Amino acid sequence: MVNTGKYTMKKILVANRGEIALRVMRSAKEMGIATVAVFSEADRNAPHVKYADEAVCVGPAASSASYLLGEKLIGICKELNVDGIHPGYGFLSENADFTRKVTDAGITFIGPSPEAMEVMGSKLAAKAAVKSYNIPMVPGTEEAIEDVPAARKIAEGIGFPILIKASAGGGGKGMRIVERSEDFIEQMDLAVSEAKSAFGDGSVFIEKYVGSPRHIEIQILADRHGNIVHLFERECSVQRRHQKVIEEAPSVVLTPEIREAMGKCAVDVAKACDYEGAGTVEFLLDENKNFYFLEMNTRLQVEHPVTELISGLDLVKEQIKIARGEVLSFSQDDLSILGHAIEVRVYAEDAQNNFLPDIGTLRRYERPSGPGVRVDDGFEEGMEVPIYYDPMISKLITYGKDRNEAIERMIRAIDDYKVVGVKTTLAFGRYVMKHDAFISGDFDTHFVKKHFDPDLLNETNEEEEKLAAIMAVRMLMDQKKQSQLADTNQAKHSNWKRNRKQL
Repeated sequence: MVNTGKYTMKKILVANRGEIALRVMRSAKEMGIATVAVFSEADRNAPHVKYADEAVCVGPAASSASYLLGEKLIGICKELNVDGIHPGYGFLSENADFTRKVTDAGITFIGPSPEAMEVMGSKLAAKAAVKSYNIPMVPGTEEAIEDVPAARKIAEGIGFPILIKASAGGGGKGMRIVERSEDFIEQMDLAVSEAKSAFGDGSVFIEKYVGSPRHIEIQILADRHGNIVHLFERECSVQRRHQKVIEEAPSVVLTPEIREAMGKCAVDVAKACDYEGAGTVEFLLDENKNFYFLEMNTRLQVEHPVTELISGLDLVKEQIKIARGEVLSFSQDDLSILGHAIEVRVYAEDAQNNFLPDIGTLRRYERPSGPGVRVDDGFEEGMEVPIYYDPMISKLITYGKDRNEAIERMIRAIDDYKVVGVKTTLAFGRYVMKHDAFISGDFDTHFVKKHFDPDLLNETNEEEEKLAAIMAVRMLMDQKKQSQLADTNQAKHSNWKRNRKQL
């Protein structure tokens, strides 16, 4: 960041859409900061556009013609005298080139420096950066593979199965599990091709494949004065297609000793790249509770609300304060875990059909509410879930004094959440909450593969439909009885009724 002293930030442009844009704007409003929304033609009537103090259309529906136009966003900032840009997540949030252009234009980027992004944006560069801190890493290659036959010999030395990973990757793209040596070259070619297509970078490396891992991540905050804290962990092991669907904080399996060790490693990762702002350090935890550094996400995470609830902190406000040059107002000793929080990502997807997107119009949309329930969304009844963007409708978060209460509240909140017009992952979320493996805490990243049976979900849906139909019939019968009773009472007491019958 180019600014080095504390100063006032009066206006922020949120370079994003949907629920995260709204979420950032609400915190900014509480801080007395004006907001500017940007929107594509597909999002013209979206809630984040209506909520902002100012709003500017940046182009057609496709993100490449709207939300990804960095130069255009910078131009809008200059025209409207914007002090800072908050990128949310996705789109330009981890684009080092955009960040550099923002700071060069004299605008504060609410996030880390472009240099930190570049180091942590490459898994290989990240591994090299943290090497001197003795952070545990999965056995594998430390550089991009150039000699495939030599790499196969290394893989044989590590022992199969191994994992081929894209250096610039994410979301499971450019990733291949190789079970046998004879499949190595073919899978390597596929991984390189997919990595080039997805990221424009075909660099890949190999790691030992951890068979039954849990995905644990640590939230960190770092100011520009050298203060770094961690805000404990999030358990993100319930995934589909290597992408998270359900998260919780804290993890049910970490001991205080492991939590402290992982937290220290996360802080060291931040030190390794001179990090500023909010970031997330991701780890694998194997069945023996050994943990290994995976990568660092240099932005706010989708699942940040669960950390906010157990820590009592507003992460967006902390991001803004850090960007303004302020010193963290708390130390590690001031932080403790308060209660338990769970998040279910509500996607417009058909969980019974391999979680395929199911785009349509929200003909009915009623949010749950009540104690311990939070809904972060960017939709209203009657809106379409557009095909151009990620199909996430909302994040449903529940909080309780303990894990059991958070689970019970999540089941109640899912039952109270009414979405008609598209299929959603709500029923899947309910399935997970009631599954013995989740309740006991005995699960890993293969939960869907091991435990999810779409047919059982169908049976659950059918039971719910039958119950709804029975209730509807009972309601109609009760209404009919009440109507008949009213007619009888009216007939007894109404001269008009008697006189009409005499005519």
